[in-house]
Amino acid sequence: MDTPLTRLVGVRCPVVQTGMGWVAGPRLVSAAANAGALGILASATMTPGRLREAVREVKSRTGAPFGVNLRADAADAAERVRIVVEEGVRVASFALAPSRELIGTLKEAGVVVVPTVGARRHAEKVAAWGADALIVQGAEGGGHTGEVATTVLLPQVVDAVGIPVVAAGGFYDGRGLVAALAYGAAGIAMGTRFLLTSDSTVPDAVKARYLAAGVRDITVTRAVDGLPHRMLRTDLVAALERSGRARALVEGLLRASRFRALTGLTWRTMLQEGRSLRHGKSLSWSQVLLAANTPMLLKASMVDGRTDAGVMASGQVAGLIDDLPSCEDLVTRIMREAEETLSSLPSL
Repeated sequence: MDTPLTRLVGVRCPVVQTGMGWVAGPRLVSAAANAGALGILASATMTPGRLREAVREVKSRTGAPFGVNLRADAADAAERVRIVVEEGVRVASFALAPSRELIGTLKEAGVVVVPTVGARRHAEKVAAWGADALIVQGAEGGGHTGEVATTVLLPQVVDAVGIPVVAAGGFYDGRGLVAALAYGAAGIAMGTRFLLTSDSTVPDAVKARYLAAGVRDITVTRAVDGLPHRMLRTDLVAALERSGRARALVEGLLRASRFRALTGLTWRTMLQEGRSLRHGKSLSWSQVLLAANTPMLLKASMVDGRTDAGVMASGQVAGLIDDLPSCEDLVTRIMREAEETLSSLPSL
């Protein structure tokens, strides 16, 4: 299937595997890339040294194009961009809008820049700054999310910008791909669906919790880090929502310390990033401290398999997923379903 996305990044299928922290590692990214999709490596939970190692590991597993997801507000963003350029990565994606300078540096090196946005005004801004394409995530998507559904947000953005738009939030099959194309998108991006594959390194016990969840078992809460966060509703989430602010702040500080040890960040760097986050999201300092919960709570589940001690970010589509195919089987199925859906439309 030939779309502006496949032509821009050189993949066979207009499908993107998103950069999920602790989940989108070399094995999943290379499997997605070999299946014909655009795999994106999550780097926010890696040190710069580990990022370079991970990029090289992906390259050893596949010759297909892939991308790296970067935090635009990270204190060492310039260093990470340099690694992406030096290692010849095809695509740089961003969870937050990158600066005009970062976009310029990447484009000068021939890297395709694809920010993720959740509002029309953000899409217009980064498009004006030179972004090559956009991933637009509606409220159905997992992790940090907005309030506008994909079916409302997507056509807004498609009509507002003149670059390829990839739809995210609520997609898991070929019917969704055709629907996104009908809205004017150039492809779809999926996180939860790729998390629930046999190529994902997420522990089996955690995958089982996702597969057992119904649509109503997925909620949006601010209890984890002060921002709207879509995840599976668990006893831990309920406990966080009930806990007092003082207890939450103490636990946030403890987890911030553990995250600092894992990533090699200094307290000074973390404070700088916190100041940037506070300004960008208009958060109080207590909310910034609570934001330190997220990486370690995600690691507890996605890496350690502790469903009782971690949170599980999830799109609403988890309630519709009931199997764990390989990335190859998943992408093949999506493309077959898309072709079948397209072929059935003339009869209507």
